[in-house]
Amino acid sequence: MAEVQLTGVSKSFKTTQAIIDMDLTIPDGAFVVLLGPTGAGKTTTLRLIAGLEKPDTGDIKIGGTSVTNLTPAQRDVAMVFQQYSLYPHMSVRDNLAFPLRSPILKTPEHEITRKVKEVAEVLHIPHKLDNKATELSGGEMQRVSIGRALVRDPQVYLMDEPLSSLDAKLRADLRIELKRIHAELAATLLYVTHDQIEAMTMATHVGVLDEGRMVQFGTPRDIYENPRTAYVAARLGQPRINLLPVGLLGENAPADAHQVGLRPENIRHGTGRDAQVVRVERLGDQTRLHLKVANHDVITLTDPHTSLSPGETIQIAPENPVFFDAAGARIT
Repeated sequence: MAEVQLTGVSKSFKTTQAIIDMDLTIPDGAFVVLLGPTGAGKTTTLRLIAGLEKPDTGDIKIGGTSVTNLTPAQRDVAMVFQQYSLYPHMSVRDNLAFPLRSPILKTPEHEITRKVKEVAEVLHIPHKLDNKATELSGGEMQRVSIGRALVRDPQVYLMDEPLSSLDAKLRADLRIELKRIHAELAATLLYVTHDQIEAMTMATHVGVLDEGRMVQFGTPRDIYENPRTAYVAARLGQPRINLLPVGLLGENAPADAHQVGLRPENIRHGTGRDAQVVRVERLGDQTRLHLKVANHDVITLTDPHTSLSPGETIQIAPENPVFFDAAGARIT
C-alpha cells in the first residue's frame, strides 16, 4: 500500500471550478472518506487520483512518486464505481479473474485461480463462483464489483459511492464487510460518499469538501466534536446539529457569535426555555423530539419510553454549545 499526496491541485470544467487548490495527504493504510453534497468535488478528486482526469495545476504523488503525467494503467490503483460494471455473460469467477488477465499484468493462470478463491472467501461468495453475474442479488453483485478491485492488490483502492444503489440493510451489511476487509488487507482506501453514516462508521479519516475546497480533514470524532465551520458541523451527525440564533436558549455567547450549534444530545430537559413538542419520533433505541422554540425548529433526544406527546410543553437548556460568526466560522 502507499501514501497519496495532492499538492495545490486544481481542476476546472469550462467555467466550473471543480477542485480549487487542494492539499490532501492520505496516510498509508488509512480508510479516508471524502464527504460532501453533490457538486462538492468528491468524484473529481477520485478521478484525478485514478488518472481519469488531469489536473490543471498541482501535483499528485502515490508512494512518494509523482503520477500526474502517468496513465491510469501506470498508477497501480483499482477503482470501484457506483454501478456494478460486471460482464453479465460471464460467471462470477471470470468477472473476478478479468482484471488479472490484462496483458499488462500477465498473471499466471495458477496465480489467478489462487487470488480469485482468496477474494471470494474474503467476500463470502465462494459458493457463487460458477453463477452468472445476472443470477446474483444486488448485494452479491456489488461484492463481486469490489472483488474485481481486491484481486489486483494495487497501491490504492478508490471507491465512488459503491453502496448508494443498495437498500438500507445491504448498505449496513456491506459497511461492516468493507471495514473488515480494510482491516485484513491494511489497505490504503479512498472512499467517496454523501452519506454521513458511512463516514462515521467506516473512516479512519474524513475529508469534508465544499464547492471544490477541502474545508476540514481529521478523524470522524474530531470533526464531529470540533467542526471548524457551521457547514462542517452540519455534515456529520444524525440527527443533524441544531443551528440556532444566538441567545434563543439563553446561552452565554462570545461577542462576535451569530449562530449557536447544539447537537441533539447536548440539550438538557427539565429546565430553561419553553419548547412545544411538535412530533415524537420513536426509533426503538432512541426517541427524537421535534420541538418549536419561538418559531425555530429544534431536534433533541429523550428517553425511548417517554410519555410525551405533540402539543405538550417542556423546558430545554443548552449544554456544550459551539458558536459561529456571521460567515459561519467557528469561534473558539
